[in-house]
Amino acid sequence: MWQAFRNGSLFDARRGDPEIDAPHGGHPWGPERSVRARIVAWLLLDGPPALAGRVSSLKLRGVQITGTLDLAGGIVVPYVELADCRFEEKLLLPEARLTTLRMVNCSLPRVEAARLHTEGDLHLPRCRVHQGIRLTDAHIGTDLMFNQAVVHRGTRIQSVMGDGMTVGQDFQGELMESHGEVSLRGAQIGGSLNLRGAQLAHDYGKYALNAPQLTVERTVYMTPASLTDPAQSSGRTPARGTRVQRFECRGGVRLDDGRFGDSLDLERARFFLHNDQYLSLRRVQTPELRFLCDRPERGQVTLSGARVANLVDKPTSWPRAGGLRMNGFRYENLIPDDAFSLAQRLRWIEAATPEYSPEPYERLASVLRDHGDDAFAREVLLAKQRRRRETLPVAGKVWGYVQDWTVAYGYRPGRAALWMAVLWAASTVAFSHADHPPIQGDEHPDWNAPLFALDLLIPVIDLGQDGYWRLHGGWQWAAAAVIGLGWILATTVAAGATRLLRRG
Repeated sequence: MWQAFRNGSLFDARRGDPEIDAPHGGHPWGPERSVRARIVAWLLLDGPPALAGRVSSLKLRGVQITGTLDLAGGIVVPYVELADCRFEEKLLLPEARLTTLRMVNCSLPRVEAARLHTEGDLHLPRCRVHQGIRLTDAHIGTDLMFNQAVVHRGTRIQSVMGDGMTVGQDFQGELMESHGEVSLRGAQIGGSLNLRGAQLAHDYGKYALNAPQLTVERTVYMTPASLTDPAQSSGRTPARGTRVQRFECRGGVRLDDGRFGDSLDLERARFFLHNDQYLSLRRVQTPELRFLCDRPERGQVTLSGARVANLVDKPTSWPRAGGLRMNGFRYENLIPDDAFSLAQRLRWIEAATPEYSPEPYERLASVLRDHGDDAFAREVLLAKQRRRRETLPVAGKVWGYVQDWTVAYGYRPGRAALWMAVLWAASTVAFSHADHPPIQGDEHPDWNAPLFALDLLIPVIDLGQDGYWRLHGGWQWAAAAVIGLGWILATTVAAGATRLLRRG
C-alpha cells in the first residue's frame, strides 16, 4: 500500500470471491485485508513523496480500515479514491480541506464532515452509511454524488444533514435511499438537484425532505430514473418502455422560500403523507412548476405565496377538497399536460378554498383573459360571485339570486337585453287593453302602449307617456310592478357594466 501510494497506483486487497469481497456482507475480513486508520491518516496528511514522474494518491479497494479515520482540520493534498472498503468506525472530516474524495460502494458507520471544504468532487455512490452523514456548512467545489447510496439516520432524526451547504455544480442523489430526514436548509446548489428515482422515508418525524430556503440554479428533479443500467445513469429522463423507479417520499416535504432557476419537476412522483404532513411549496419562485405527480391521498399541498411563470399540471395530480392551499399563488401561464376543462379548473379552486376567497378566482380569470379566453374568464368570475353569495346573509343571497337569474351578475349581458325585451313585450300587450283616461283633459299626446310600457320600464329617462294617463285598480299595481322590475334590471345591468369596465 505504501508503494502504491508513492506511484499513484491501486492497492487491491480483494480475494476474487464476490460473496467474500462484498463490503456490505457479513463475511469477516481478516488482518491481511485490514489497515489501521492511523496509517491512512499518516499517508494522507504527511505521506512520503511521490516517485519520480508520478503523482501520489491513495487508491484502495477491498480494504478494511480499523479504528477511527480522523482527518479533522487537516489538509489533504493527494487524490483519494476508496472502493468496496469497510470502515470499522466513523470517518471524521470536520473542517478538513481536500482536493477530491471518492468513496464508491463502501460501508461506513457514520460520516462527520461539517465545514468540509473540497476543491473538486465528493462522491459516495452505492455507499451504505448506517448512522447518518453530516455536511453542515460544507463547501463542495464541483459535484456531490449520492447515487444509489443507502443512508440511515443516526442518534438524531436526520440521515443527511446538509444545512447551509454549498455545492459548486450538481447534487446527484439518483436512486438514493434515505431512512431519516434529509435536511438541506439554506443550501445552495450551483447546478441541478437530481433526486430521480430516490426513495425518501422518515417514520420518526414530520419531514422526509426538509429544505426551506434552498437555492438551486437550475432544476430540481423528483422524477423517475432508469433501472436498466443504473451504474451508467446519465441523469436524463428515461425513454418510454424503460424499466424505471419513481421518486417516492414517505413523509413531509418542505421547500418553503426555495429559488429554482429553471424548474421544479415532480413528474410521476409519489408522496405518501400522514394527515398532519405537508408537501409545502410556500413562497417558492421558479420559471416552471411541473406538478405532474400522483395525487396525494392524505396530507396537504400548499402553494401559498408561490410565484411561477408556467404551471404544467393535470387534474389527477391535485388533492381533493380540503387538501390544497394556494392563497396568493401567482402563475402566468397554464400548460395542462392532459385535458383540463374549465369545470375541472373551478373544482381545483374550490378544493383550495374551503372558505371563500376571491383571489384564486381572480388570478385564474386574469390568466385566461391574458391569453384571449374572455368567455372563460367571465365564467370564472361568475363562479366567484356564486361562491361569494353562499357567504352572505339571507337578504344578500336573495339579491344575489336576482342578479344571477336576470343578468348573471353582469357577466352575460345578452341575458339582460332578453329580459328587458320579454318584459317590454308583455307590458305592451297588457297596457294595450288598459283603460287610460287622460289626467289633464286635452293636454296629452296620443296613447301609445309600447312607448308607455317602455317609459315605465326604463327609469330616469322620460319618453313623454308616463305622466299623462291615469290607470285604475289592478292596472296601477301592474304599472308599479313594471317600474320596480325596471329598477332591478337597470341596477343589475349597471353593476355588471361596472365589473366589465373594471375587468372583473
